[in-house]
Amino acid sequence: MANRPQIRTAASALIAMIADEDTVVGFLLAGVGNVDLRRKTNYLIVDSKTTIKQIEDAFKEFTSREDIAIVLISQYVANRIRFLVDSYNKPIPAILEVPSKDHPYDPAQDSVLSRVKNLVSVESVASDRR
Repeated sequence: MANRPQIRTAASALIAMIADEDTVVGFLLAGVGNVDLRRKTNYLIVDSKTTIKQIEDAFKEFTSREDIAIVLISQYVANRIRFLVDSYNKPIPAILEVPSKDHPYDPAQDSVLSRVKNLVSVESVASDRR
C-alpha cells in the first residue's frame, strides 16, 4: 500500500479536459473548470485551428500536474496523439476517452479498454493453467 500513488486531497484534485468546444463547455457548466493564480486552465478546446503540437503540449502538461487526477480526452482528439496516449502508463492522472457530439465512441480505439481486455484475457489464461 505504501507504493500506491496518492491523489492530492488537501484542495481536491481536478479533472482536465481536452475536447471540442461543446464537450468542454458542458463540463465547464457542470463545474469542472479551474483557472489558477497563474491563469493556467485545466482544459483545452480543440477546433480545426488547433495544432497537434498544442494538443501534445496540453496532454503532457495535464499528465504532469500533481493537482489533476483525471484527464478526459475526446476520442477523436486522442486519435490525433494516439502514440502519446498509448505510451502513457501511470495510474494518476487516469486518462479516459469520451465521445463527442460529432464523433461517436469506438471501443476498438480506446487504449484503456484494450488494456483492460488484455489484462482480463491474461488472467483467464493464468487461471486455466491452475
